[in-house]
Amino acid sequence: MLKPALQLKLGQQLTMTPQLQQAIKLLQLPVLELQAQVLEALETNVMLEQEEDETIDLASLDPTAPAGEPDAEPGDAETGGDPDEAAADEVVVEMEDPWAESSTPSGDGARSDDDDRPLEFTDERGNDLHQHLIWQLEVSKLDPRQLWIGEAIVDALNDDGYLTESCAEIARSLSIDLPVSDRDVEDVLAFVQTLDPAGVGARTLSECLVLQLSQLAAETAGRNLALAIARDHLQAVADKDLGALRRALGVDEDALLAALALVRGCHPRPGSAFEGAQPEYVVPDVFVRRTDQGWSVELNAGSVPRLRVNQGYAGLVARSADYASLRAQLQEARWLIRSLEIRNETLLKVARSIVQRQSAFLERGDEAMQPMILRDVADAVGMHESTISRVTTGKYMHTPRGIFEFRYFFSSHVSGTDGEDVSSVAIRARIRKLIGDESVEKPLSDAQLASILAGEGVKVARRTVAKYREALGLASSSERRQVSARATS
Repeated sequence: MLKPALQLKLGQQLTMTPQLQQAIKLLQLPVLELQAQVLEALETNVMLEQEEDETIDLASLDPTAPAGEPDAEPGDAETGGDPDEAAADEVVVEMEDPWAESSTPSGDGARSDDDDRPLEFTDERGNDLHQHLIWQLEVSKLDPRQLWIGEAIVDALNDDGYLTESCAEIARSLSIDLPVSDRDVEDVLAFVQTLDPAGVGARTLSECLVLQLSQLAAETAGRNLALAIARDHLQAVADKDLGALRRALGVDEDALLAALALVRGCHPRPGSAFEGAQPEYVVPDVFVRRTDQGWSVELNAGSVPRLRVNQGYAGLVARSADYASLRAQLQEARWLIRSLEIRNETLLKVARSIVQRQSAFLERGDEAMQPMILRDVADAVGMHESTISRVTTGKYMHTPRGIFEFRYFFSSHVSGTDGEDVSSVAIRARIRKLIGDESVEKPLSDAQLASILAGEGVKVARRTVAKYREALGLASSSERRQVSARATS
């Protein structure tokens, strides 16, 4: 028979306190999200207030005011205190209301206030392809019915500017409200295909290129041959089979190259220029500056508002046993301020450790990048790798060489022949420099690049060189040779 009994056990357990959870959460937030979090806390917690910058007394900076007599009126010493004489010499200045309507007559002497204002240019990058085409339709001479069909066609375009539905499908969907034939849609589509950007409304890549080439002047050299290539020979262009193209079109190499230049000058995705992507701004978390003592790392003090506890409300809570909600907000305010301090301290430690290890990069650039992993920084600052991962994600460092994410300084490594590891970033930078300095007539192949790197003490396989080269967006040696041959011809 089971009997109840008491047992004593000793063990260790990790408990995530609310303060620790909040500190971890704030640690991994980027600056913009952290700003939103802090502003929300300022609005909802009465115990928090923002530290204001100290104001400067502008009167103390006036060089004309006497130091011993700040309240002395100008002219008192000259007039000897006689009010009548002072009034006689007084000059009355009439001040105009800047908001009042100007009574200056029109003419050559008249001048509008708008002339003094700097010109303001509206940023139109937020307008997408749909808005751009609708605006062109509205200012065209289409009748209301054609305008209605045109808007339906624009709605059927994808982000690249291609028509994703057939004319029959568009006519069928519009016929629910008003009878529309396939011919009506095709007529309006032909008009849409004449709008900006050139090539919009096409159903295939071939049609897109033909629409763009058709807008060239008729006397343009190679225009007709380029149209023939765009209609029937795009596959041969993709295969780079110039011999087959010359035989199929019956032209010489010079005429073919001129036509291919026109085809390559077309945009295969005409709608990509109107993707409407808003610019993304990066706010650096730390600033790295060169000083006489070495590299200095400072936090960006203006990135996040500085907080403090409202002493008036805090004193009210201390004097009374009531106000339970205020006491809870006071505790939350203290936790938030402490969590922000922990975040700043951790961020500064990690940034200083990175700068210390990557000082050669700051001096000489990518080719001097040192291999570094999360464990290196974690061991240096005495933290866990997961904490370093949170700190380095979405955090940016402003250096004399530009703004870099913390993660940019972490890279894999390749073992050198002298026993020292070499960063993959440094290898990519070296490959870019070698290709930039190569002979135009004899571009370096991947095998040659690997051989040069091996001679410099970096043993890298040819396929690794090819992978790094493709990551840099650089063409192969054969493609670079073809480009140089077309440029010199």
